[in-house]
Amino acid sequence: MNTQTIDRILKQTAYVRMGGTDEELRCAEYLTAECRALGLDAHLETFEVQMATIRSASLTADGRSIPCKGYLNAGSGAVEAPLYYLPSDDACSLAGCRGKIVMIDGYLGYWRYQDLLSSGAVGFITYDGNANYADRDIDQRELRAHVSKGVKIPGVNINAKDAIAMIRDGVQTVRIELEQDEYMGESRNVVCDIPGTTEETIVLSAHYDTTSLSTGAYDNMSGCIGLLGIAAALKDKPLRRSLRLVFCGSEERGLLGSKAYCAAHEDELASVALNINLDMIGCIMGKFIACCTAEEKLVHFIEYLASIEGFGVKARQGVYSSDSTPFADKGVPAVSFARIAPQNTATIHNSYDTLAVMKADQLAKDVDFLVRFTDMMANAARCPVSREIPEKMKDKLDIYLTRKRDKGE
Repeated sequence: MNTQTIDRILKQTAYVRMGGTDEELRCAEYLTAECRALGLDAHLETFEVQMATIRSASLTADGRSIPCKGYLNAGSGAVEAPLYYLPSDDACSLAGCRGKIVMIDGYLGYWRYQDLLSSGAVGFITYDGNANYADRDIDQRELRAHVSKGVKIPGVNINAKDAIAMIRDGVQTVRIELEQDEYMGESRNVVCDIPGTTEETIVLSAHYDTTSLSTGAYDNMSGCIGLLGIAAALKDKPLRRSLRLVFCGSEERGLLGSKAYCAAHEDELASVALNINLDMIGCIMGKFIACCTAEEKLVHFIEYLASIEGFGVKARQGVYSSDSTPFADKGVPAVSFARIAPQNTATIHNSYDTLAVMKADQLAKDVDFLVRFTDMMANAARCPVSREIPEKMKDKLDIYLTRKRDKGE
């Protein structure tokens, strides 16, 4: 793929496209058109997602208004209670949550939320942004269905500067008011096929949705460009295994697109030899990595291939927080490729994820390596990757998918 095409796509998709929104549909239709421009068949597959429209959200701290955004799908209502800061989830710290509105560090994951509920918290506050940045951005977050399990307490998200000030000033009492309409909406995957001569398929995936502040050049229009580049390079070549490109919607909302694809196509997964997932490539700075939820031999193969091609790759076994995970959980060996930038050179899930952190030349080089890898896997006389997920990877999947708790956390 040439740099002019890369720059064009990055510029034409430089808008926020949260899962389930009209903007996400606009981008899905754009990617469908790009596939068809390559002479390929592509279509949309819709799936249901929880949606919400915030009518009002407010946070007051000792009577002073604090800028906030209410958590989507966290219900409606008002609660006033003492503020409690929870920097750790040890038993002693959690014991102080009862009857409090609790401020936590970081994201509100499943186990943290369940800890809040079991400890008697009546509301929650999270924060994001950076105390050293000039902006006062606040991300629009949601209480995911798999986190709440239908049990909801009101919550808001604020900027880190205000969170620090509240704890520094010793705020005693806070009040959250949240009103919203919750309903079911639609997200969608874009599916495009390149036929091969055998019954086996390689599924290539990349998500195209963004978080609320991000235009998602790095995370993850770069991966979508990677899929298009692979398609352009291999569409006219003879292939033993078919290639199926899946541009996943609503990844940022909990891998919903890839989960929906695996559920809808479960009967077909037995013929999928490998999932190749692209999530964040082509940035100016950073190292190229491969995370293999598969046998260790795939790690070594990728490192050997990289040496042959003169392309630096750091490969490892693991579970990557992206659309490869639902495939691996269904028994499909998977590998996620990414170029991971140092945090002070490119960040994600915020307003700094723009074209400014990208380099078309680097993205093109990343795509060239991915084309080579995909070609080898698609045309191998026998796919060399074992169709069995190692036990230690199954254990990591259980932890990532919250089926069991990480004892080392």
